[in-house]
Amino acid sequence: MRKLRGIRTPHHKNTAGMETEIMPIPAEVCIPMSMHTGAPAKPVVKAGDAVKVGQLIGEAAGAVSAPVHASVSGTVKSVDGYNEVTGQKSESVTISADGLQTPFAEPTPVNVADIGEFLAAVRNSGLVGLGGAGFPTAVKLTVGDSAKLDYIIINGAECEPYITSDTRTMIEDAELIHDGIALLKRFFNAAVIIGIESNKKEPIERMQKIAADLSGVEVRALPAMYPQGGEKVLIYNITGRAVPEGGLPLDVGVIVLNCTTLAALARYIRTGMPLVSKRVTVDGPAVKQPKNLLVPIGTRIGELLDYCGCDRETVKKALYGGPMMGLAVPNLDVPVLKSTNAIVAFTAAEASLPGETACIRCGVCASNCPMGLMTMEIERSFLLKKPELLDHYKVNLCMECGCCAYNCPARRPLVQSIKLGKIMLREHQAALKAEQEKKSAKEAG
Repeated sequence: MRKLRGIRTPHHKNTAGMETEIMPIPAEVCIPMSMHTGAPAKPVVKAGDAVKVGQLIGEAAGAVSAPVHASVSGTVKSVDGYNEVTGQKSESVTISADGLQTPFAEPTPVNVADIGEFLAAVRNSGLVGLGGAGFPTAVKLTVGDSAKLDYIIINGAECEPYITSDTRTMIEDAELIHDGIALLKRFFNAAVIIGIESNKKEPIERMQKIAADLSGVEVRALPAMYPQGGEKVLIYNITGRAVPEGGLPLDVGVIVLNCTTLAALARYIRTGMPLVSKRVTVDGPAVKQPKNLLVPIGTRIGELLDYCGCDRETVKKALYGGPMMGLAVPNLDVPVLKSTNAIVAFTAAEASLPGETACIRCGVCASNCPMGLMTMEIERSFLLKKPELLDHYKVNLCMECGCCAYNCPARRPLVQSIKLGKIMLREHQAALKAEQEKKSAKEAG
């Protein structure tokens, strides 16, 4: 089967062989109520309340939402408005830590006798996609007709430069991944395939041992090529099935779970402790001592950089995630989120933007696009403010992986144009819908 296209980026996997270090508990944490796709959680604590590790501090506020739990024990300092790096607004709970890490409840296995109890447990755990997307895991696993589910793919590709947090999960938490797959096999009649890039030898060996112990489980070594870990790319390269525009993996009989998400689920079932901490890779040219760290959710990223010997004055740009799809943060006071798998910091030399020149119509962007899109035409349609052309050139099929911009000799900001193009098309379609509804109402009246 022919694989989808991609690019070869420098790996910079400097921390792949480094065991995870547990970072000291910070003096305070700032825990946003929106760390997932969907409706933000609603705070259920107030300033002055005493809280313990694992205690509910934000309840899910919709069908697509996830609860939020205290990552430290201590006292709620404040409940404030919070500006996300995407520009959206929500709330956050700041907790002054007492350093004791007193658990809210004694470690107790969670009983999951049937699919209903299993899905309830996933919801209560606060789990979202931990590879970066942040989609609530309970929603993803609610499949309705289980007969339509053929494959569960465990994503261990980790194709972004610098990031090795999933690699360390597959090495250090292999037993939890084993238990997580056993849970999935218990409640879903689907083949399980673990997808890992072929250059990750130790994770492949660990996962092969798991596959040998469980029936209906396979490890698939994939070419080390970006964006191998992209959901649509991974599904096609493993199963040959293409997720349709506007569709979900379940539309083609597939669910994709990040390996760290699966390990966290198994840990919750084993201990009853919800998602309160995160393994984060800290690396980049501005970082003197790259590390993989286990930190409470809500720890400010500047403290992670300090712990890794970073001089904050040298940091001119820091990212949530890797250099291909990561989000630049406005300052170093932003917190570690549930979906934060890496903090990558750059000096001025790497952070300065290259000079942009005119598109020369070379087609390099299109020839490297995994989805086969005419990226230059999408950018042109956006600049011309032609939403109908954006629709024609399938802007919504773009996964924003950045392959186009990475290879563009003119250094065009293609991904930014595509993101804005999606907004333009969405607003155009909403306006058309409103106009049609107005026309229908007028005709009916």
